[in-house]
Amino acid sequence: MDLSTDDTAESPSRQRRQALRQRAITEAVMAEGSIRIEQLAERFDISVMTVHRDLDDLEGRGLLRKSRGMATALSNALVESSDVYRSGRESLEKDAIAHAALEFVEPGQAIFLDDSTTVMHLVPHLRTKRPLNVITNTLTIMDQLRVTNGITLLALGGEYHNWCSAFMGHMTTTAVKALRADLFIMSTAAITDDVAFHQTLATVDVKRAMFESARTRILLADHTKFEKRALHALLPLTEFDAVIVDDGTDPAHVSRLRDKGVTVIVARRGASR
Repeated sequence: MDLSTDDTAESPSRQRRQALRQRAITEAVMAEGSIRIEQLAERFDISVMTVHRDLDDLEGRGLLRKSRGMATALSNALVESSDVYRSGRESLEKDAIAHAALEFVEPGQAIFLDDSTTVMHLVPHLRTKRPLNVITNTLTIMDQLRVTNGITLLALGGEYHNWCSAFMGHMTTTAVKALRADLFIMSTAAITDDVAFHQTLATVDVKRAMFESARTRILLADHTKFEKRALHALLPLTEFDAVIVDDGTDPAHVSRLRDKGVTVIVARRGASR
């Protein structure tokens, strides 16, 4: 997809180009530590004004710093947790996992959805399972479902975190604890010693509250999650009713988890096409 278009009209295609471009800019700055704004404009064949707009957005998300004509990387851990960075990675794997997760969704259910980009791949297909009650703290999901007939949207408020486009904090967890859902579908930043981890404690608190308020809990995890590390422990994988991975996952991980009694579903890339 062309990243160089300096279009200004609001449209899904323009938003998609902008998201891809901002992710590419973020990764370039992360790789080099700092880059001059003029160099970014030349590298991505866009105007300096467009670079400034993108950097203002990325700085607002706490991912980069813009000063004196330079773009400078901040915490790699925060960048890798951000929806800007995560949205375009392992798309085929996430698509396959999302289609497998759809089998757990039944009409009439109340379902929690977290702020993961893997879950975002599930959202467009929820209309095939209507009627549904969808409960989420994620602004991107709210935007996608707010005009979908047959889906009742319960939007969880709280303190808004721009880096992940989600609401978190005490207000959010309090609202979650007052609800009871049939299903919770979530992902995680990393899996270490067969425990789900995340980089931020606020995210852990919200996911744990949703987990405890749902009857059935499904974890979505592409193969890269087994290669990453994060700071805060969330839950052992043995606590989930099912763990859905893609077919790029090391078979040793699948076998080990099954030996522990975990229901592991291996989603085949391209099988849904």
